[in-house]
Amino acid sequence: MQLDQKRSILALLALAISAYAIGTTEFISVGLLPLIAENLHISVTTAGLTVTLYALGVTFGAPVLTSLTTGMSRKSLLVAIMVVFIAGNSLAAASGSIGVLLMARVLSALSHGVFMSIASTIAADLVPENKRASAISMMFSGLTVAIVTGVPLGTWIGQQMGWRAAFVTIAVIGLVALIANLILIPASLRKGVPTPVREQVKLVTNGRLLLAFAITALGYGGTFVVFTYLSPLLHEITGFAESTVAVILLIYGVAIAIGNVIGGKVANRRPLKALFYMFILQAIVLLVLMVTAPFKVAGLITIFFMGLLAFMNVPGLQIYVVMLAEHFAPGAKDVASAVNIAAFNAGIAIGAYLGGVITDSMGLIHTTWIGAIMVLAAVLLTGWSMALERKSEPVRAVRMGPARS
Repeated sequence: MQLDQKRSILALLALAISAYAIGTTEFISVGLLPLIAENLHISVTTAGLTVTLYALGVTFGAPVLTSLTTGMSRKSLLVAIMVVFIAGNSLAAASGSIGVLLMARVLSALSHGVFMSIASTIAADLVPENKRASAISMMFSGLTVAIVTGVPLGTWIGQQMGWRAAFVTIAVIGLVALIANLILIPASLRKGVPTPVREQVKLVTNGRLLLAFAITALGYGGTFVVFTYLSPLLHEITGFAESTVAVILLIYGVAIAIGNVIGGKVANRRPLKALFYMFILQAIVLLVLMVTAPFKVAGLITIFFMGLLAFMNVPGLQIYVVMLAEHFAPGAKDVASAVNIAAFNAGIAIGAYLGGVITDSMGLIHTTWIGAIMVLAAVLLTGWSMALERKSEPVRAVRMGPARS
């Protein structure tokens, strides 16, 4: 289904607003951890569970709920997603205990998982085939803008009016997105295509795909050992005032946006090779941060490069998984993307949990080198995948037969 240009742009705008709301709520806890901990009289590491459990909610919600909702109208599903999202963030704003706040975060995460699984498909269906990449890019711009502006703005609102005000603001943005979806998204979108069970089984039993999902979890998640506790690290180790943290998160978000664009360009041709070198650089930057964190200028420069590399691997990881799915489980490409989204969030959950354990037992500064070890594990797995690729290329050449002139 295709719309005229003006209607398709407005529909894509509705998706981008939804992505902005969802992107903001995903990472907002990072800036609010010290405020939540102080207000609820809990440790910063206990407050860090708001990141860990959110990520786990997306991890399990994305593939399971995507499969269960394939028969629903896409517009109805989008509306339902935003209703759940508003409910989750409203509950977070009203929560008076860490238990209720964690329940609210899991509820919001369930909407996130399904949205990320279907939004790209909907965006692609709104435009002609030759404009699909641009449509998907416009939808994802909401996420990018959220990382650049939503998280620091939410942190600033939390610092000025209390952390609950940040979740109220996100719920209001969710309401705007809900209204935009009701008005601007066409009702005639095609339904999802159910994936045969045998194809889904291929995804979770194929060694090459499992290896790719492990690379995603470790390579992306390693940074979150540090990033989850970046606010207290900047305050307690580097010595910045809490009011300055929102500005630093803005700089970090700009670095992420730049890195994401660079990552898409360098991973176009040889995603695995590009990922190998990205992970090496990220591990080095995390190790360097252990030395530079106590110094304001050197620490800021290192954190900028940490942000630059943090999301640079995302396009390459997605491209590589889709390439593998096309070869090993061609009937499950959509589900492969959902499983990889789950792997991203499994990495966040592992990284955030590890960061909490390390902060409690060893101290904030040690999150840096342990995060680096996690990323180095991704380097080793990526090297293994590259070796498997080289082994399989001659086999493919034999199957295809000799080249004809």
